[in-house]
Amino acid sequence: MVDASSGADGAGGPPPLDIDAAMVESWLVRFLRDEMARRRLEHVVVGISGGVDSAVTAFLAARALGARHVLGVRLPYRTSSPESLEHAQLVIDTLGIEARTLDISGAVDGYLAHEPEADPTRRGNVMARVRMIALFDQSARLRGVPLGTGNKTERLFGYFTWHADDSPPINPLGDLFKTQVWALARHLGVPEAIITKPASADLIRGQTDELDFGISYAKADEILNWLVSGYAPADLTARGYDGAEVELVRRRLAGTHWKRKLPTVAMLTQSAIGESYLRPVDY
Repeated sequence: MVDASSGADGAGGPPPLDIDAAMVESWLVRFLRDEMARRRLEHVVVGISGGVDSAVTAFLAARALGARHVLGVRLPYRTSSPESLEHAQLVIDTLGIEARTLDISGAVDGYLAHEPEADPTRRGNVMARVRMIALFDQSARLRGVPLGTGNKTERLFGYFTWHADDSPPINPLGDLFKTQVWALARHLGVPEAIITKPASADLIRGQTDELDFGISYAKADEILNWLVSGYAPADLTARGYDGAEVELVRRRLAGTHWKRKLPTVAMLTQSAIGESYLRPVDY
């Protein structure tokens, strides 16, 4: 595999994908503490899916705030994998955090009864948005905040439901590629069964992230790392990357940029929120 840190010719290249996991842990624990202190809040809610991203988020939250300040919520739909529920419970038991299990089947099916022709994508989006309703409501109950669990690869690929998965106001993993999340998970002691299983949104039986992508996370992360560092597709192919894979990643990256932006506001004044009216922390 081509070295993502320097390229085949050893000249130039993006930052390496290898991380100092201990330093990343320390940084993200401090990040969570600072963000909660700034908001004057003590409790966080994590939707624990049984996957590695939510597990790592829960582990970081427990270390940053203490287990008693973390609520882990399992939000199964009737077709959810039993393994996902078991692995979510494994995280809850390992950390000793408070937990709730809220079956979303009734809420989802209640809406979809009016949309019997909804395809799997629409159905999955409904599930994701219902889950986020629950997480925000549980946060309101605790006077806390939900934590996002999306990693950088998913976000750059647009592999999330708009105004659902990526909507929590605090996300410790958003600047970590998926392969980096796996490395951090091993450092934190996330159970191996969670780390090694195929990543899946678990919205459709048999679904996996990499099948949806058409490329492995390892390859996608390398290519994304070059592209977001300012290199052109031609630079990658010149270094030995497969042209079809580079184009697949470039197309996903370019075609989903709208999902990573706030709503587009028509500017009528010099104080349009988010466009002209910015505080120093917004830059």
